[in-house]
Amino acid sequence: MNLKSLFIALAAAFAAVNAAQAESRIKDLANVEGVRENMLIGYGLVVGLDGTGDRIRNTPFTRESLVSMLERMGVNIRSEALDTDNIAAVMVTANLPAFATQGTHLDVSVSAMGDAESLRGGVLLVTPLHGADGEVYAVAQGSVAVSGFAARGEAATVTRGVPTNGRIANGAVVEREIGFDLAAKQTVKLALRNPDFTTAQRIAAAVNARLGSGAAMVADPGTVRITRPQGFDGDMVAVLSAIEGLRVDPDKSAKVVIDEASGVIVMGSDVRVSTVAIAQGSLTVSISETPQVSQPSPFSDRGRTVVVPRTSAGIDEPPAQLSIVDGGVRLSQLVDGLNALGVPPRDMIAILQAIKAAGALQADIEVL
Repeated sequence: MNLKSLFIALAAAFAAVNAAQAESRIKDLANVEGVRENMLIGYGLVVGLDGTGDRIRNTPFTRESLVSMLERMGVNIRSEALDTDNIAAVMVTANLPAFATQGTHLDVSVSAMGDAESLRGGVLLVTPLHGADGEVYAVAQGSVAVSGFAARGEAATVTRGVPTNGRIANGAVVEREIGFDLAAKQTVKLALRNPDFTTAQRIAAAVNARLGSGAAMVADPGTVRITRPQGFDGDMVAVLSAIEGLRVDPDKSAKVVIDEASGVIVMGSDVRVSTVAIAQGSLTVSISETPQVSQPSPFSDRGRTVVVPRTSAGIDEPPAQLSIVDGGVRLSQLVDGLNALGVPPRDMIAILQAIKAAGALQADIEVL
């Protein structure tokens, strides 16, 4: 093999590697209809706090919860005056994974509702977790792990993290399953995370190449319908397992995202700029005060010492440099040029918006 052939082979190899790196698996581009998490929520009590819980007199819901809990255990203290700060009312949240069976353990988050200072060292009592339909799907209980802490003195307070928020690893047990027979389905839908006509068509083409013509059909830019082929040796789970690893090169629209609050600019690789002339200047106004003291003449009977104001004002406006940007360049090249000129982020955002207003920016601008 001569040197020229070696270079050609290396170039082809690098091109293949770059193409493979640009492709993504179908399982990373789309979700399967019905395969989703469900959010759970519950209200409970954390006990065992070392004086960092809710002040009962300031949080009536904590007092009523404590009284109700004790009444269920046969203790009646409704007419008594309660004064404890070792208990806190909390909201408990968790995510129920798809196909979770009875007995599966879930991680839960615990967040204080009242004026508790910290949940460190507390224990969550049995708390039912409800779904959006009001049914109980899991029950949580356990010791709360808090990463933050708070220390208070007479004249200073030190707080690290959020001590009123904690987690319980494997703190909930699933009590009710959500029925969903995926294996018996003949047709499912793939929901694209970023809807796009080209990406949906490429996914359908890859699936048809793997399962046969007609197995996949594009319903809309965000949905690809998958049908189990006749004679396929397996159920719908086997179909999804066969296609979820297929690699597809996703397409995306040109977009520039601007966060004016923080000055962050995020842009896509396909953004283009047409031929445009840009001038950016700055105006600096400086005002300085140098007051002087005026004293009367020596041995004067009527004079008095006064302060005389003295103001110096100046304006500095350097001449603007008009630069021409050739058409077809990537936005990244334009931004690199602006960075080299030392343009601050605020001015850069204004320049991008002005280029878009002039019709020279071939992309959508989204301002957060």
